[in-house]
Amino acid sequence: MAKKWFALYTKSRAEKKVNQELNFKGIENYLPLEKKLKVWSDRKKWVEEPFIRSYIFVYIEERNLQKALNTPGVVTVIRFSGKPAPVQEKHINIIKSLLSSDEKYELSTENFETGERVEVTMGSLKGFIGEMIHHLNKYKVLIRLESINQNILIRINPSFLKKV
Repeated sequence: MAKKWFALYTKSRAEKKVNQELNFKGIENYLPLEKKLKVWSDRKKWVEEPFIRSYIFVYIEERNLQKALNTPGVVTVIRFSGKPAPVQEKHINIIKSLLSSDEKYELSTENFETGERVEVTMGSLKGFIGEMIHHLNKYKVLIRLESINQNILIRINPSFLKKV
C-alpha cells in the first residue's frame, strides 16, 4: 500500500506536542507553522503558531493510521463518508509554498459562491489555480483544500492573474 497524507484533528493547543510524539514514533508528519508577532502589555515577541489550528498532517499508509491515532493529543482522523480522507499532495505543497512566500493570506472555513477560476501568473505563487473573490474592495484568490474543508484567501494584485 502506498503512503498518503491524512489530516489528524488534535486537542486544542496540542499540535506541537502531537508533532513531537509522532516524530518520536517515527511517523512522518507536517505541522505547518507561521510566525506571528504577539503583543503583551509589557513586551512583544515573535512566536510560531499552527497555520491551521488543531490540525496536523501525517504521511502514512492507511492501514497504519491507528498507530498515529493512538498518539496522545490526537482526537481523530478527518473522514468523509466514514472513511479516512486522504489529503492531496498538491494541497500540502500549496501550504508549504504559501508559508515560505511573502504573500498576504487569510485562512477561512467560510463557503464562498463559486467564482471565476484564475491562475496566478506572477510572484512566488505562480502556477496556482483558484477562484477569484472580490472581497471588501480587495482582490483575493481562494484556494480550496477540500479534503480538510479549509480555504486559503490570498490577497493578490489582479494583474498577477489570468482567467483559466
